[in-house]
Amino acid sequence: MTRVLIGALSLLCATALYASPKVHEFKLDNGMQVLVKEDHRAPVVVSQVWYKVGSSYEYDGVTGISHALEHMMFKGTAKVGPGEFSRIVAANGGSENAFTGRDYTAYFETLAKDRLPVALELEADRMRHLLLEPKEFAKEIEVVKEERRLRTEDKPSGYTQEQFNAVAWRESPYRNPVIGWMSDLQHLSAADLKAWYRRWYAPNNATLVVVGDVDPEQVLALAKQYFGPLQPSDLAAAKPLGEPRQRGLTRVTVQVPARQPYLLMGYKTPVVGRAAEPWEPYALYVLSAVLDGGSSARLSRELVRGSGVAASAGADYDIYSRLPGMLLLDGTPTDGHSVADLEQALRGQIKRLQTEPVSAGELERVVTQVVADKVYGQDSMFYQAMEIGLLETVGQDWRLLDQEVARIKAVTAEQVQAVAKKYLNDDNLTVAQLDPLPMELKPRRRSKLSGEMRHDI
Repeated sequence: MTRVLIGALSLLCATALYASPKVHEFKLDNGMQVLVKEDHRAPVVVSQVWYKVGSSYEYDGVTGISHALEHMMFKGTAKVGPGEFSRIVAANGGSENAFTGRDYTAYFETLAKDRLPVALELEADRMRHLLLEPKEFAKEIEVVKEERRLRTEDKPSGYTQEQFNAVAWRESPYRNPVIGWMSDLQHLSAADLKAWYRRWYAPNNATLVVVGDVDPEQVLALAKQYFGPLQPSDLAAAKPLGEPRQRGLTRVTVQVPARQPYLLMGYKTPVVGRAAEPWEPYALYVLSAVLDGGSSARLSRELVRGSGVAASAGADYDIYSRLPGMLLLDGTPTDGHSVADLEQALRGQIKRLQTEPVSAGELERVVTQVVADKVYGQDSMFYQAMEIGLLETVGQDWRLLDQEVARIKAVTAEQVQAVAKKYLNDDNLTVAQLDPLPMELKPRRRSKLSGEMRHDI
């Protein structure tokens, strides 16, 4: 009884610590969202500008254009020359970078709080005044191509994941890689990027998120000063995107030079805001954490350390995205075991979730871990800003963050079992298998990468 009471009190204290400060929400006359969260523990500020455009907005022939434009955003305006953006931020003692995902492109700076105007002036300038010179683009697209070679074509697991997405999704734009298909990259032009930039890079398609040692009204005044004069775009409403029902298991086999085999399994699943029942995504999150949430989780305990069938095994599920996603399982078999053995073991874990309720202890572990992650996440201003920006950009309300812990705590063993039965079946399943070819067949080449690779999510 004493241990239970201590555990309950610890969880209560952690939950109280997570009670985060209020987010102040504003909207400029040109449609730009401004979200400000105060964190006065250090004289530092994180500024992020999120655009509602990523690879899922792209169409055939221009895949990778959002990521390529991200690279070009550092190549100059009429006021700031190529490479000067990063130099100015560094000269002011700050750091900066950017990332492109399926549903967003974001740019960020971390600076001393009195340098926030520097970041906002620079971001406002390149929001509508990018030059996109053909000579600069010709150089930078080669950097992007080499980045694709390094991260996908020369990386067996990355190549397998790309092939997996390409066959798992029939209509969803998630079938295309964020970095784009090489054939499309080879034919992109500066004119293509200019049209994409004019369409999507506008204040009414952007959210400014500021977290740090700031006064919200002062941030609003700066946002009005720098972003307020920018003209909005004429954004047409997005067409509804759907994925046709899958009827039966889909398989893909990839054969490339590699040192070890690899298995990737994905079940199509809903996300928050796109589920038949609002609790389902939270139950899927808990299910994923039961399988893979540290050394005491089932995959590590039973497949890696237990039966020894897996050298590594994991599960992953994103609860927030613009479109429905997948619950993923992957792993590498140990020597003496095959990919088929690993698949059978992973399927056994799914079957167990469908037939046996998870234990109260497992549910408690997941909740405790979620609360701890949230508490520790508050130590990072960048993490706080990213949570807010992500939800706002994928079409969700950032206020869901305040409900997240309570909703996960409310998940029952019966609900975990219900989503396992409903979604984790062969009619929702795609399996990709990497069959290694001898490494001596892999061509040797030297990297020609120059310039700076940005972080993509």
